[in-house]
Amino acid sequence: MRPANVVTSVADVLAGMAIAGYFFGPEAYFSATEYVQVSENYLLPVLLLCISTIGLYSGGIILNDVFDAKLDEKERPERPIPSGLISKKAATIFGGVFFFIGIFTAGLYSKESQYLAGAIMISCLVYDKFLKHSPIFGPLNMGLCRGLNLLLGISIIAPAIQQWWFLAFVPIIYIASITMISRGEVHGGSKKMLYFGGVLYAVVISCILGFAYTKQNFLPTLIFVLPFAFMIFMPLLKALKNPIGPNIGKAVKAGVIALILMNAAWASAFGVWHIAAFIVILLPVSILLGKAFAVT
Repeated sequence: MRPANVVTSVADVLAGMAIAGYFFGPEAYFSATEYVQVSENYLLPVLLLCISTIGLYSGGIILNDVFDAKLDEKERPERPIPSGLISKKAATIFGGVFFFIGIFTAGLYSKESQYLAGAIMISCLVYDKFLKHSPIFGPLNMGLCRGLNLLLGISIIAPAIQQWWFLAFVPIIYIASITMISRGEVHGGSKKMLYFGGVLYAVVISCILGFAYTKQNFLPTLIFVLPFAFMIFMPLLKALKNPIGPNIGKAVKAGVIALILMNAAWASAFGVWHIAAFIVILLPVSILLGKAFAVT
């Protein structure tokens, strides 16, 4: 399930909610009738969409191992399926259950959220089964999963999807860069690919700071962006000096967990600093889980 990664998916959704403006108070976004309904269960939509992303991410990562079972017998025999810890059939059922949880809980909130949850599930399966080993479409597909996950959070206020849909391109770029870098995790990678990943990192940081500047939240956002940049670039620089598998693996792991800081920066850029602070609290949780369970 990669629990450390699952925590980062929750951070995606919380950032999306912050972008939508949900945490400024429901009275600013709903009609009088809707306000009465929402204010009585203000945290319920947050809980439902967080459970949804946990289910969707877990289902995608479990079925990733199912589709990779034969390859892992050669490259990563210590993984649960090739090691015999769990059967392929049991893992398939387990992943399917999580996908169901993800789509069902999103549907309990709204049809827009359920459509996005379904799109995330389809994107996960397309990546796992068909596009993982494509040098171009594989990283883009993986990025799409994260972009849609951000939109899942934004769907807490349905009209906000039309306003902020293009922000999904930022996590698409970021995750695509991590996915490209991860290609050298087993056998080592090329410096050219690592440099390209670094350029994409810089593009992502520029986008976040650009939005923070337009929202007049540049300095508070910088508080989150600086540790984010440090966390992703330090292991990347080590991998550039010596692009062997273990170094690249550390760069990938740092990039995945650093998503929490990136999402905190998004919340700060839109002026929702209390949510940004809460998202940051998820970072040590993810790091501790990353020590106990595989991240990549």
